[in-house]
Amino acid sequence: MPRSHSRRTTSRDARRVGPAALPALLLALVLSLTACGGGDSGDESAAETSGSTPFPVTVTGSNGEVILEEQPGSIVSLSPSATEMLFAIGAGDQVKAVDDYSNFPEDAPVTELSGFTPNAEAIAGYEPDLVVLSNDQNGIVDALDALAVPTLLLEAAVSVDDTYAQIETLGEATGHAEEAGAVVAEVQERIADAVASVPDDVEGMTVYHELGPELYSADSSTFVGSIYTMFGLENIADGPGEAAGGYPQLSPEYVVAEAPDLIVLADTKCCAQSAATVAQRPAFDTVPAVTEGRVLEADDDIASRWGPRIADFAEAVAESLQG
Repeated sequence: MPRSHSRRTTSRDARRVGPAALPALLLALVLSLTACGGGDSGDESAAETSGSTPFPVTVTGSNGEVILEEQPGSIVSLSPSATEMLFAIGAGDQVKAVDDYSNFPEDAPVTELSGFTPNAEAIAGYEPDLVVLSNDQNGIVDALDALAVPTLLLEAAVSVDDTYAQIETLGEATGHAEEAGAVVAEVQERIADAVASVPDDVEGMTVYHELGPELYSADSSTFVGSIYTMFGLENIADGPGEAAGGYPQLSPEYVVAEAPDLIVLADTKCCAQSAATVAQRPAFDTVPAVTEGRVLEADDDIASRWGPRIADFAEAVAESLQG
């Protein structure tokens, strides 16, 4: 089978998430520790049912243009969000290995491959004709290029539109363009319905998004912050977030003083936080979100990834606001 190849362009994707050192590390951990749809019945079936994308194709990632001569049949994903996207669009049977944090869907072929400390030789051992990454740790993109392994870098989304674009890019790259378009349409519809379902008086309510019990948060410039903006919520992290690349560490006194109407906990799995533990924090029992029962115990993964399950997250936020 002719090997696909990548062509690096001189223009780079200007969108970058640039929090300060500690928040950046926290964000990276949350994104990784944190899709609907199953795979096809086989590689041959996939090729037959997904002929909407002719090959060769050229797709564009953060590392430039990637040319795929034939439909990839051996994909390695080192991005939990990309893994969810690939399975959602029907490319599951083409995925032969995923990183150690790609825990959804359950049948994803989890390995010991790491997205934080990627090893080019270990990745190449799976003989991939496409590798999907969300960051270029340790110069892994160049290392894979040196091994003639086609690599598509899709960096962390900073808006919901970025999610749609990445799903469509993966659809084109894997031969599932039509299915990808359907996934995007479904997610768009579900989010729109969720936003429309909340009362008008939600506009202007305040939200506090918690990444960890150390009170790291995410402001409106971040991916999850953009979802709150769609609901018309005001983010209490917006002021402090400007100096922290969007991911500030807030003080308990600040959060209490801001009196958020909605608290979203994205640290329920990692750190055992809950509405009950929040209410036990000093002075938090005076916060409107606590007194009025609007503390959303979110799934860390769903609240921190930018895959198709953002629709699940939007619906959970809507349900909290409806209460």
